[in-house]
Amino acid sequence: MVVDPRRTGYVETVSDPVFVVVMGVSGSGKTTLARGIAERLHWRFEEGDDFHPRSNVEKMSRGEPLTDDDRWPWLDAIGSWLDECAGAGESAVLTCSALRRSYRDRLRQGRPGVIFCHVTADAAVLGERLERRRGHYMPATLLPSQLATLEPLQDDETGFSVSAEGTPEDVLDRALQHLGRLQEGTSS
Repeated sequence: MVVDPRRTGYVETVSDPVFVVVMGVSGSGKTTLARGIAERLHWRFEEGDDFHPRSNVEKMSRGEPLTDDDRWPWLDAIGSWLDECAGAGESAVLTCSALRRSYRDRLRQGRPGVIFCHVTADAAVLGERLERRRGHYMPATLLPSQLATLEPLQDDETGFSVSAEGTPEDVLDRALQHLGRLQEGTSS
């Protein structure tokens, strides 16, 4: 797959679908970026939060951080959706905090087309965004827990980081440029 950020579509050059997991802590702009990538490339999109079981949503709504045991079924549900997309031969974009390497390993297990896009932002900016956000069950009080849990992408992980600074269109353009460069590097 070759992504040309100057075009509104994409050119498929390999038969295997690509899955971009837009990751990062709450308030980083994952959903806005993931929707933009999906729209620009005409790929499927899913919000990772929608895969949480009700017990996880209730726990976070009470301001309680999730444990690994809470997260495994959620990550497995996301993985099943990725497998469904792969079975249909469709590339896709989804949001998922994917805070730890072990969570990312679980998502990429048996799925070579997974690429992580880590959206980064200053903690103060994240806090301001979460305070202004309405209609989401994740309270701003859980941000410190997420920041403490976050393990940035490592050199041996397929992916890239993109700053949330600038307009949503700026962030989208940078992400697509990174994705295009990453794909050029793997196709040569």
